[in-house]
Amino acid sequence: MLFPHEKLRPSQQDFIDNVATAVKTGKDTIIHAPTGMGKTAAALAPALTDALENDKTIFFLTSRHTQHEIAIKTLQDIKERHGKQFQAVDIIGKKWMCLQPGVKRLLSGEFTEFCRTMREDGKCDYYNNLKKGEKLTTHGKLAIEQLRQQSPTSNQKIIDTSKEHKICPYYMSMELAKKAKVVIGDYYYVFHPRIREQFFARSNNELEDAIIIVDEAHNLPNRIKDLSSSRLTNIMVKRALQEAKKQKLVEVENHLVHLLGVLEQHRRAVTSRGEQEVHVTKESFMEQVNATRKYEGLVEELLDIGDKVREEQQVSYIGAVGGFLEAWTGDDEGFTRILSLRKGLREEVITLSYRCLDPSLIAKPIIDQAHSMILMSGTLTPTGMYRSVLGFSEATEVEYPSPFPDKNRLNLIIPQTSTKYTSRSEEQYQNIASVLGRTVAQIPGNVAVYFPSYYLLEQVNNHFQTLTKKTVFAEQREMNTQEKQEFLDAFRKYKDSGAVLLGVITGNFGEGIDLPGDELQGVVIVGLPLQKPDLETEALIKYYDEKFGKGWDYGYLFPAFNKALQSAGRCIRSETDRGVIVFLDERYAWPNYKRCFPKDWQITISLVYEKLMGKFFKET
Repeated sequence: MLFPHEKLRPSQQDFIDNVATAVKTGKDTIIHAPTGMGKTAAALAPALTDALENDKTIFFLTSRHTQHEIAIKTLQDIKERHGKQFQAVDIIGKKWMCLQPGVKRLLSGEFTEFCRTMREDGKCDYYNNLKKGEKLTTHGKLAIEQLRQQSPTSNQKIIDTSKEHKICPYYMSMELAKKAKVVIGDYYYVFHPRIREQFFARSNNELEDAIIIVDEAHNLPNRIKDLSSSRLTNIMVKRALQEAKKQKLVEVENHLVHLLGVLEQHRRAVTSRGEQEVHVTKESFMEQVNATRKYEGLVEELLDIGDKVREEQQVSYIGAVGGFLEAWTGDDEGFTRILSLRKGLREEVITLSYRCLDPSLIAKPIIDQAHSMILMSGTLTPTGMYRSVLGFSEATEVEYPSPFPDKNRLNLIIPQTSTKYTSRSEEQYQNIASVLGRTVAQIPGNVAVYFPSYYLLEQVNNHFQTLTKKTVFAEQREMNTQEKQEFLDAFRKYKDSGAVLLGVITGNFGEGIDLPGDELQGVVIVGLPLQKPDLETEALIKYYDEKFGKGWDYGYLFPAFNKALQSAGRCIRSETDRGVIVFLDERYAWPNYKRCFPKDWQITISLVYEKLMGKFFKET
């Protein structure tokens, strides 16, 4: 077994055995394994052993940059420890690997068309330096051989080497993938139908020979649904209209003006009812569009014009409108169609969307065809829900307890406040702030407090910041990568005196950050992240009720609860960490919600929380 380390962690051998059995027999497994299990090493070691023996290819899928790095480091350790020679390639999105100036601002669909046009017209020097027709250039061969000698290498190393040789990083990655035993990439390389088809063709891979490991797999259902959804806004149509005027396409202008009128007609109908969203049928929208031009002919014309416009510039909004109209003709089963309104910076935004409800429509054919599928995450409970919603016919389900000592963590429910819509008031916000102030005072170091929304964060913070002596760091609604890193770095510096990070469960710091050791000694989850069900959520609940008889749980409660658990997991990151996790909402003590906690969690429900926390930290 190609395990990268000298010693095994608790339960790691059983994890390895489960993965080894799955890949050997061509079966699937779904593994809930909390932080500290060493999931990456425990999954890659048996999978790589089998892949080398039986000529399979591992696809290690993750959306987190830190997990890319961990996977590469694990493979490097395996290579050094066991002296095994194998190729591995680390790939991020094509747009983010592209060396052409200005492409980062493009939407994914726009970039795809821009890249295709540049290559087909012979205008991309980076691609031309790598390949002439179907053959590699001498320069390209040298660069690829250089990286193969250094494999496994990170995507940043691939990009840097490509800059040095002035060749395309993405297509060089495709060449590297042809001989790779491990491909590290985002979910869409396997679960986006068009991208998978192109990627597997270019890298000479087959699904039947693929061992697919999905990391942070609790995100997979929503990622698949997002990849399978399309949307059109009045802003997009107006930009397409400007494009048509610039190109002097009078007939297209008329069609787009009519399309804008259709959206405006729906907006008035929604507004007259005092609502923000409404269901729209496929047929009714197509009939409205048909009033000036046959629908299929309009789609074909807009897509064709979009291709021609991209020969002159990177973006074509005309092509983007055509792409949505084409997607709109898709199936109704497992999808919903909604028109919604929201405030924009300059005007109201009208959004017509074709939204996927059922990720199994995409996932099941891949699961059935792949040699083996391994899903793993620290919040993959209940495993049966993920088996059902993703479309597994059969899968081994395993739930491991936390490998860390129970005495190192105090799990508290304080049933004193609530963020229910019916309970929200200025008085309730004051109560929440008061409990927070007393809670934070009992925790000697840094504390992270997570809210269901920015609105609640702001309302509670109006009172909380005057009730604590600790420095308060409040997350802002829009933060770029640099701002997020600077925010976290500043917060870390207060580990001795103690500061409070106020964040949002679904925001920038609710998942994917590590604050180990004394960088974080407490987490407070304020309320349940149960947003008021919108039309999409209502449609999802109805759909899962009809399909599984568990619409409320699968479509609403469990996904929201797991988001709270993800944020709670920021606290204990190693076997030596100690900390308090507080759930501040009376509903956490109700049986219907309390059942959602992991089975191995020891939870105390108490109103004398100050005494319990004081005792816990005295025992440190």
